[in-house]
Amino acid sequence: MVLLPKRVKYRKSQRGRMNGLAQAGSAVCFGEFGLQALESSWVKNTHIEAARVALTRSVKRGGKIWIRIFPDKSVTKKPAETRMGKGKGMPEYWVSVIKPGRIIFEIEGVPVDMAKAAMRLAASKLPIRTKFVSRTHV
Repeated sequence: MVLLPKRVKYRKSQRGRMNGLAQAGSAVCFGEFGLQALESSWVKNTHIEAARVALTRSVKRGGKIWIRIFPDKSVTKKPAETRMGKGKGMPEYWVSVIKPGRIIFEIEGVPVDMAKAAMRLAASKLPIRTKFVSRTHV
């Protein structure tokens, strides 16, 4: 299952900026435990899928898992050994813009030690530093 948008308004997007902290999506909302980003980066759709597979296999298809990010930004590339000019390249892959504080995955219905181990496994598939967080019951 490859994550990419069904349709977009514009095929080719500008690079944008990644400064600052995550405003939305920085709290554990759905599950009991979460995986929080500690640095900013682009996370490819293949990274998200690999982490999701590792997470579901680790909990042996138990509990409920939420993916809180979606790759909705296209990254373009020009072919190798192509001269400059002649426009922007074709979309090569899709990324999700991650800022520090963003919750990437959430999980519930499993014990804390199992959730921690599963999140550590999923974090090893991602190109950023992360930390395990749990919901603060107020």
